[in-house]
Amino acid sequence: MRTVVRSRLKEPDAVEDVMQNIALAVVRHREMLSEVNRAGAWLYQIAVRQVLMYRRTTGRRRRFQDGLMNQATIANTTDNFGPLRTLLSTERQGKVREALETLPELDRQVLLLKYAEGWSYREMAAHLGVTEQTIEYRLMKARRQLRGQLNSLDLTRAEE
Repeated sequence: MRTVVRSRLKEPDAVEDVMQNIALAVVRHREMLSEVNRAGAWLYQIAVRQVLMYRRTTGRRRRFQDGLMNQATIANTTDNFGPLRTLLSTERQGKVREALETLPELDRQVLLLKYAEGWSYREMAAHLGVTEQTIEYRLMKARRQLRGQLNSLDLTRAEE
């Protein structure tokens, strides 16, 4: 199954994430396993579906980030301080991306589903297989961690 996932993804680092999503999907749909005639084909189908979902999500995230960049560029070109604002905006976005990369995968995923994808707590809870209260807690924790990471990035940059 790992070979199937690896062959469909261009990012080798993403294979482990997708494998975890496959495991979650299998656990979520374990009642169907007794009805399945060929378990291998069923697992293959789940693997392909999870790869497609991962690629869609990363594509949406990339389009969202590109859209933000384009909006910032358009807004800054009409301004007298356009180049300076563009530079500051680009630097700010880079810091946010850098801070997001330091967060644990689940916290990053919750933040991106909420703010990049616009998912509701209910949708996130169903997707991740947890309660809405867990999503609320994780989102609060992820925001706090992101804020802390951004503050530490600003402090370390100021010292350089």
